Amino acid sequence: MWKPARRGVVPSPNIWYHPDVYELENRAQDIGGEIWRVLAEECDWSGRDVVDVGCGDGFHLARFAESAKSVIGVEPHEPLVRRARRRVRELPSTEVRHGSAQRLPLPDSCADVVHARTAYFFGPGCEPGLREADRVLRRGGALAIVDLDVTSGPYGDWMRADLPHYDPPAVESFFAGQGFRCRRVETRWWFRDRAACEAVLKIEFSPVVAARAIEEVLRRNGNSDGGYTLPVGYRVHVREKPAGIMLSGQR
Repeated sequence: MWKPARRGVVPSPNIWYHPDVYELENRAQDIGGEIWRVLAEECDWSGRDVVDVGCGDGFHLARFAESAKSVIGVEPHEPLVRRARRRVRELPSTEVRHGSAQRLPLPDSCADVVHARTAYFFGPGCEPGLREADRVLRRGGALAIVDLDVTSGPYGDWMRADLPHYDPPAVESFFAGQGFRCRRVETRWWFRDRAACEAVLKIEFSPVVAARAIEEVLRRNGNSDGGYTLPVGYRVHVREKPAGIMLSGQR
């Protein structure tokens, strides 16, 4: 259930209130690593400074830290900040800071890659966060936004059932108008057992839509002992900060 926004931050209806179930979801997502493959092609972070906006409990930070020069996660929800700090406390050159996409707790021109995955950047209205990302990026750095592809079924069908006013073409036009290129990525989610699958779908959708989603997943997979697989589409939006343009106050 959504709660009122605090300090200009809109609460996440899943990870804020169900972090343990969301951990199951993170582990289930993109088991083939397709999103990571596309990100590496579009904005290789090896040996570079990375900022992960809306990092939640830090699930993705370790993957960046494998090859990045430094990694900073930024998260507005203090309980998740604490969880993320525990997760990365032994990772070198990796830290988590409390802050929002609209007010990143970072100096100008400190990052080569700013990454956000299903966090804040959902289309019109996210312009303050886009400006902040440009502020902290060095010239030639890249902003990569990973979002769910609501036109890709069956997951996108369930999302549209819960969000009837969401307009996928308008969102894509917005990002194109902001100078992003877009790559669609087809992934697979895999759950070890039925209980985990059901728990995740129940935190992502309303009760009616979750029941529909569970029924469809069970029908698709049958009574398989090999777990439960769900196809889910994503969009990866990427744009570089022009090397010849500086924002006011930047060097």
